[in-house]
Amino acid sequence: MKKLIQCIMLVVISLTPIMLLAQGNPNVFTYRFGNGEVSLLSEGQDAGNSSSLVGATPEMIKKHLPNGTFPRAYNAFLVRISGKNILVDTGYGRNLFDNLETLGVSTDKIDAILLTHTHADHIGGLVKKDGTAAFRKATLYISKAEYDYITNNDAKNAGVRKIIETYPRSRLRIIQPAEIDEKPVVVLPGIEAIAAYGHTPGHTIYMVTSENEKLLLWADITQAMAAQIPYPEVGVTDWNFDEAVAKRKKVLEYVSEHNVTVAGSHIAFPGIGRIVKNSEGGFVFEPFLR
Repeated sequence: MKKLIQCIMLVVISLTPIMLLAQGNPNVFTYRFGNGEVSLLSEGQDAGNSSSLVGATPEMIKKHLPNGTFPRAYNAFLVRISGKNILVDTGYGRNLFDNLETLGVSTDKIDAILLTHTHADHIGGLVKKDGTAAFRKATLYISKAEYDYITNNDAKNAGVRKIIETYPRSRLRIIQPAEIDEKPVVVLPGIEAIAAYGHTPGHTIYMVTSENEKLLLWADITQAMAAQIPYPEVGVTDWNFDEAVAKRKKVLEYVSEHNVTVAGSHIAFPGIGRIVKNSEGGFVFEPFLR
């Protein structure tokens, strides 16, 4: 019996994704897939209040948020694939540079930065404390819809424009992402840009593929996993609420059907796992264990 248990444990371990917690830095978590890897770079965690949820009923809250709060994280990601160092968002910039240093990656070694959208918790790390560009050699990628929105001279976007404009126009790439079930738009080798508009006008998510293994960096598809996975119709403050809900449902269906690993900007640490359907046809998030 003892040998049987040991054999079963070995099989389970062999099927478990390779994940590494950076030694000495609890804010960095690396997941290896195919010939690539993605490192979660935590900017911190807190608890969101159920009062911020739109469309959540008292029954939903009682069942899934019994104390009226939900775990929430702020994550950026470093993708290392095809010999390139690629950031997907930069968080607030609180822990970003220390996290990269833990991985042995200096700011000058970042080749590209893929922006999902331009909220402060996704672009703050683009600049140093003195207001200058933090990544001197990186090329910045942003969807046309998001870029058009922030450059429309609206006063409320002035701060965002100032950050983006610290990077020369020659290193800015305007992209046109496709729907998740359409012909892929490849922005870099192994990386596709997917339109997930709704949270912001040009909210974009990125599919990374290595040796037929897929990982979707889904940004703000969810911000309150505890409520929005069982009830995708529940939202937060979105630019277009109905569109954000529709895209969330579409993405959840796709990743559950195609067994795609997901990682999110606001999924509690370690922030990576898979979406599966339950017996009732709803969704469940299964996080990868550390």
